[in-house]
Amino acid sequence: MTDTAISLPRAVPRRLPRLRLSMAEPWLYLAPAIAVLVVWTYVPLLQAFELSFYQWNMLPRSQPRYVGLDNYVNLLTLPDMRRAVVNTLLYTVGLLPLSVGVPLVVALLTAGLKGPMRNIYRALIFVPMIVAPIVAAIVWRWLLNEDHGLVNAWLQGLDLDAVGFLRDPKVALWTLVWITGWKLIGFSTLLFAAADSAISPSYIEAARMDGASRWQIVRDIRVPLLSPTILLLTMMTILFGAQWSFVYINALTGGGPLGSTTNVYYLMWEYGFMTMSAGWSTAAGILVFSVFGLVALACLALMKRFAVYDE
Repeated sequence: MTDTAISLPRAVPRRLPRLRLSMAEPWLYLAPAIAVLVVWTYVPLLQAFELSFYQWNMLPRSQPRYVGLDNYVNLLTLPDMRRAVVNTLLYTVGLLPLSVGVPLVVALLTAGLKGPMRNIYRALIFVPMIVAPIVAAIVWRWLLNEDHGLVNAWLQGLDLDAVGFLRDPKVALWTLVWITGWKLIGFSTLLFAAADSAISPSYIEAARMDGASRWQIVRDIRVPLLSPTILLLTMMTILFGAQWSFVYINALTGGGPLGSTTNVYYLMWEYGFMTMSAGWSTAAGILVFSVFGLVALACLALMKRFAVYDE
């Protein structure tokens, strides 16, 4: 009689809990960042949206009063808001050459520098970026002073009239545009220089072997491959240019003279902390957030369509 081997069914290992743990593991790492983002960004945004339908002077004993859409209607009909919107557009347009155009040209012209000269030029051009904005504002106030400033002293030495850089309504806004752009030139130049150095030398060597001139190499190879950086800096300037100028408006002109240098960000601050109109300030913030959100989506779509990548 032969023994018949009885095969018992093997237990299938339970992998479901391990699979679930592996799927949840990335979210566990992201949980702190998500919590911070929700607590410090989205919750205040929702609270600001709710507050935009109320009138409140932020005093502890006063109660917010519901006014519906009145805050939005009043803001859209205010001459101050219309002027602030126009000035915001002027800030953006004025900053684009300083944050994109000039740094691109400087980066292309200095790409051939070697050795210590390259580090020296980068250090010099990046110095304005590391200066604190309020310190830069104080230095420029001293330089541009109409009575004793060095710039006006130099103009008078050339037999020219003194210019009220911070007092003349026709000049003050463009003065703040220059100061803001002066701070951005070094940062943008370094970004362009880094992106240019990442371009494969084989493209340029192949173009030279085909007889391409230096200008043709810049036009047909280097600039197209720099398009992602160009579009990125353009988007950052459009979205944040007027916001970057807030410190200089607050420190140098206070929105004047005659409201010629105010913008939507300074107007929000003025409503919220000068006139204590929390409802108007938050309503202006929601409008700005909505408009710039749509602009950001449009910029991202343009970047996907027109950016050229080295693939």
